[in-house]
Amino acid sequence: MKYVILLIVAILGGILGFMVPEIPYSYYDYTAVAILATLDSVFGGVTSILKGKFDMKIFISGYFGNAIIAILLVALGQKLGVDIYLAAVIVFVQRMLVNFSITRRILIDRKSNNTKVEEVQ
Repeated sequence: MKYVILLIVAILGGILGFMVPEIPYSYYDYTAVAILATLDSVFGGVTSILKGKFDMKIFISGYFGNAIIAILLVALGQKLGVDIYLAAVIVFVQRMLVNFSITRRILIDRKSNNTKVEEVQ
């Protein structure tokens, strides 16, 4: 059921992406940081599912909280004339890579454990 919902949401997101008018250049920084913040939350959610520690409340609060804080950092940086969004980009990309490496290790461990069990039998 979760996969069906995920597929429906992905299709709707793709359709809406083509229907939305082009984003003005002045909002590029906001959009990029918000997307990275939400992707960071998604990768964190996948990692927590694989660890068996997923909590929807934590995921939703992190998803929107990360995006809002990232957008506020970009706005603050623009007011101060400092490119703070670059720091947010670096942090979110680093966190996504860490979550990806954890996910990769979990999946490889599961696969190697299944192979060893099959070999013994």
